[in-house]
Amino acid sequence: MNLTDLNTWLDYHYWARDVVLDAVELLTPDQFTRPVESSFKSMRDTVAHMYGAEWLWYCRWTGNLGASMPKYDTWPDLISIRKAWLDHQVKVRTLVTDEGEAGVSRVYHYKSLAGQPTSSQFWEMLVHVVNHGSYHRGQVTTLLRQLGAAPPKSTDMITFFRTRAQVV
Repeated sequence: MNLTDLNTWLDYHYWARDVVLDAVELLTPDQFTRPVESSFKSMRDTVAHMYGAEWLWYCRWTGNLGASMPKYDTWPDLISIRKAWLDHQVKVRTLVTDEGEAGVSRVYHYKSLAGQPTSSQFWEMLVHVVNHGSYHRGQVTTLLRQLGAAPPKSTDMITFFRTRAQVV
């Protein structure tokens, strides 16, 4: 794993996030906060969890080891979550750039959400963030269908690569 690889993972992650959020954006405010049968209480809570988990990993990378998951109702609507996430994206990309190639294998020591001391290399953590997002993007797709809305366009990684190749 190298810095170019990590940036590709981030490019995919934020591209897929935007594809999904574009589909979520079409929900009514009621649909966005309506109780659903899923891992989280609503579409809002699912999307807020996705952002919050990424934010928590960033806190670990920057030494804020006492941080905990933010409350999902911090963001009343998709606009507020999207804005927070776009601002956060700049911080993540800046961190990756500033750490450079040497930062790819840097080991971070932190506590899991269960309070267990652990450590991981940066690249492992970042790939986890992307994979965690993929898991929840699948949930969002199912929730959209349950709410009677259209699912997002494909967020498959191969679709990302094909899309990016067309732009170049």
